Amino acid sequence: MAATDDILTRPQIDDALAGLPDWRYRLGGLVTVYKAPTAAAALELIAAVGRLAEEQNHHPDLDWRYNRVFLRYSSHDAGTEVTPRDVKAATAVSAAAAEAGAGAEPGLYRSVDIAIDSDDPAGISEVWRVALGYRKGRFGDLVDPYGRGPGLWFQETSTPNDNRIHLDIHRSKAESGAVLDKTAATGALMNRDHAPNWVVVTDAQGNRLCLCTEEGHGPDLPEQAPPG
Repeated sequence: MAATDDILTRPQIDDALAGLPDWRYRLGGLVTVYKAPTAAAALELIAAVGRLAEEQNHHPDLDWRYNRVFLRYSSHDAGTEVTPRDVKAATAVSAAAAEAGAGAEPGLYRSVDIAIDSDDPAGISEVWRVALGYRKGRFGDLVDPYGRGPGLWFQETSTPNDNRIHLDIHRSKAESGAVLDKTAATGALMNRDHAPNWVVVTDAQGNRLCLCTEEGHGPDLPEQAPPG
């Protein structure tokens, strides 16, 4: 079991990532995507990741898509935060990927959360938790215990928007610029008041989404919720 005093602060995480160019920080975890030369090579990389996980007794969330392997490390027993075990595991996986001839494409790792405006989150959250089969997360949010579905959180406000549901799309700051430019080129309204933490996007029919980065997130930082 990991103690909460093992949790790395954002500066410590950023220092670790300086030596892990394949990886990015994302909502309490380290994430990346590896592209292998072939699907068979991707399976060999997955097997190597599995062996490392057993040796270290620390297992990632892993998703295989043809010749790409999506990976996320987080210490669930430390409250779903980053600890030295995640850094150690990511370092070992980077070496295994290099040996397998797999290249890192961390910009492909996209996370999507669903946000609901509410003046009484406690009055509705249990309905969504039970219906989805989710559990309560770190900050009153709801998360899929198997890491498959999008996260769900409730934005408490005394003036809920007419469109109460919106998406938060998380990408790494390093790769977010191109997406912001392409989104703006569609003619959407771009509210950059809180950039680079998030940009509120509104389409021509008034539907909203937030394009978010890792800025402003971390165990030692006050959790900032996009206003959507």
